[in-house]
Amino acid sequence: MVFNVISFFAQNRINAKLISKEADNLIDIKAIVQNNEPIFIENYSYLLYALKKGVDGNYSRTNQSNKFSLKSDERKELANLKINIRKGEEYKVYLFIRKDKHLISKDSIVIYAAEKEMKNIVKESEFEIKGIVVEAVITKMGKDFFDYFYQSYNTSGTQYPFVINIKEKPYFGRSSIISIEVDDEKIIEFYSKPDEEFLKNQVRMSLQSIYQYSVRRKLLFKKRI
Repeated sequence: MVFNVISFFAQNRINAKLISKEADNLIDIKAIVQNNEPIFIENYSYLLYALKKGVDGNYSRTNQSNKFSLKSDERKELANLKINIRKGEEYKVYLFIRKDKHLISKDSIVIYAAEKEMKNIVKESEFEIKGIVVEAVITKMGKDFFDYFYQSYNTSGTQYPFVINIKEKPYFGRSSIISIEVDDEKIIEFYSKPDEEFLKNQVRMSLQSIYQYSVRRKLLFKKRI
């Protein structure tokens, strides 16, 4: 049987990578991490998560997780997963690398039999992995905004099935530009200020903008179906 594997890989200083290989009608998946930092890192953790959709439409889930450390420029295999997939079945496999509560790097792949049409891919709304926020800030103001945002998001009771990216780039003087992106679309952008009330107000505006984007996203998905 011929399999299709779709990979989604994000480059980072700590790189998460899923490597798949077909052998004897099985898919062998290795979870790899690469340390591109010139320093030793420790107390990082990984989560390897596999979501299978069976021919009957039911789902089953498996996961592996543990802590790890890496020397400078070291490459390490964190986990291994062997998948026996039949026609009509589908797997989505995720690898997340975290430091404390912060997502550092990720990779994911979709595996399905070639005869299966792409329109049957699992809906994001059916995933249990939600509420992921990726930080890419460079100043204390950016870090403060991320902390306020993360706390408000986690306690809001709403967890979206897409990754929220908080990015920051330098501007004139001590200022910077903070933006929030989802699905490669910029949701909101503003100039930072060293003021707690200002940053918390931007958090409230950001959450409102993300909610509005989520509503538009669902409507667009329904139209495509």
